[in-house]
This record gives sequence, C-alpha cells and structure tokens, in this order.
Amino acid sequence: MSKIIVITTGGTIACTTDPNGALIPTVSGEALVQPLISRFDNTSIEVRELTRLDSASMTFADIDEIVLAVHDALEDPDVTGVVVTHGTDSMQETALAVDTFHSDHRPVVFTGAQKPFDHPESDGLTNLFESIIIASDNSAKNLGVLIVFCHAVIPVRGCVKWHTTDELAFATNGPEEATRAEPLLPRPLKDTRIDIISAYPGAPRDLIDAAITAGTQGLVIEGMGGGNVGKEVALALEEALGKGIPVVITTRVPRGDVHGTYGGVGGGATLAAKGAIGSTYFRSGQARVLLAIAVATGTHPATLF
Repeated sequence: MSKIIVITTGGTIACTTDPNGALIPTVSGEALVQPLISRFDNTSIEVRELTRLDSASMTFADIDEIVLAVHDALEDPDVTGVVVTHGTDSMQETALAVDTFHSDHRPVVFTGAQKPFDHPESDGLTNLFESIIIASDNSAKNLGVLIVFCHAVIPVRGCVKWHTTDELAFATNGPEEATRAEPLLPRPLKDTRIDIISAYPGAPRDLIDAAITAGTQGLVIEGMGGGNVGKEVALALEEALGKGIPVVITTRVPRGDVHGTYGGVGGGATLAAKGAIGSTYFRSGQARVLLAIAVATGTHPATLF
C-alpha cells in the first residue's frame, strides 16, 4: 500500500468561475481529490490543504510554508511521495525552492491545471491523477522535484511555463539529466529581497540604482542574447558588484545557456570577469529563487547554478 500526501495551495486547478466570469480559487483540498479516490485501490491518499491562492500572489513567505509542509509530510516514514497542487503562474519558482531544500529520496511532484475545476474539459483531475501515479512509482525516487503536466514528467531545474493557455503548459530549458546542487537545510526566504530587472536595449542605469536604494540583496538581470546588457546598465552593475551585491545574468531568449561570451562594456564575459554569475539554463524566475536561497543560507550563488 502506497501512501501519498497531497498538499493543496489553490491555483486554477482549484478555481471556479464567479458570476462575472472571473476565476476564483474556491475548491477545498478534499473536494479536489475526492473524485480520484475510487481510482486507487492500493494507494492511501491524505489531503493537507495549506492555502487557496492565485499563484501570482505567492510571496517568499508562502513558499516558506510550502517548503516546511513538504518536509513535515516526509517526516512520516510510511509516506511514499508528496504531490503539491499549485497555480501555474509561479509553479516553477516554488517547485525549485522545494527542490533546493529537498534531501529526501522520495519524490515530490508539483501539478496544476490550465482550465478551472468547473470547466467541462478541465485538465486538473487528469494532471492530479498522473501526479499521484508518478509519486507512487519507485522509478521517481532520487530525481528531486518533478512537474507533471499534460502527460509530461519534467525535472524542475530549468523548467519554465512556456504557454499561457495550452494544456502542455511547461517545457524545460535544462539538460535531459540536470545535475542537482547539493541540497541545503531549509532557511526562511520571507525577509530576502531579490529584484529582476530587464536590460532591454537602451535601458537606463536608474533601474539598478533604484533597486539598490530600495534595499535589494541581489539582482537578476534579464539580458539580451547570451547575457549581454547596454553600457549604462553595465556600469551600474559594476558598482553594485563593488558594493558586494550579488548579480546573476540571465536572458530573455527562451532557449540556451548563459555563461558569458562577449567582451565590451556590457558583454557577458566582461560582466563575468567583474563577478557576475551566468544563470546557465535557468531563466529569471528560477534564477531569482536560487539567488534568494543563496543569500538566505550564506551559500555562494555559483554553487546553486
């Protein structure tokens, strides 16, 4: 008999449509899982409802709660695996935080939906059913955190939401077998501030200056191409690095790695020589989470990328 704990946090999978046509997360964890119970003869399913949030509203404090809820679930040695239902807008960020703090061999699976609970063609129950199957499977052990969506099983490192409405909501920019960083002991992220700044053509340096004035503890710069920025942003980043503020360079390009190749004032290689870290295959949302964890735990950011 397998034992799966399902932690519910809201999202489209738990949404119904209000009289004005807006989606609101109203479905309880028990109501979400109940239609599937009869389909599992050899699996015990325990539901733990944590919250009902639109995942665009997720904060680091909310992520802290989910990390602790997963760790608490795995305190039970009889648990086979954990499934977390979550909104798709920020699923890749929360799942990566859980993965970075996940030292257990048992699988943790994140899933959600693109269509709400009351939609006649809702994809939520299928995604949840398949997630429970994967979380019960021995072959999912030691793989870290997975996202299961529209029949796809995707390691979270490098995972991105790639379509706003398609049922196959997620893809990966990571390698087929992504190397996981050594798991860290959980630390709260709620008081950590990391800012993402887009370094579009002609972007002014005051974007960087304003973040520093506001108390940022780290910067993720969404550059162009292989991780390049304009002159003004580059000069501001050099000053930020000189003040001990860590900088991670990612890119607005959907695919490929960021290591720093080009020279010149704003070239990726120049920034790397000044101490900026290339995000490799992580894009800005996940890079922000990794940098926040590095700051909160006192870990050198490069070890997490």
